[in-house]
Amino acid sequence: MKLTINGEEKIIEKDTLTISTLLLAESVKMPEMVSVELNGEMVERDVFDTQEVKEGDALEFLYFMGGGQ
Repeated sequence: MKLTINGEEKIIEKDTLTISTLLLAESVKMPEMVSVELNGEMVERDVFDTQEVKEGDALEFLYFMGGGQ
């Protein structure tokens, strides 16, 4: 399956993927801290296990950092 992840085209050798399984396949560090945008729309964390990813989808894995003064 061909996907664009964080602006980079990738081939994932799976027929069926959810966001959760994709995070595992991509060895994303601290997946519990990542927000995911799928085709320009933010995905709610409670659907990561059921939201399927399809051929040609574009995803962004986002980490929000706090701090400053």
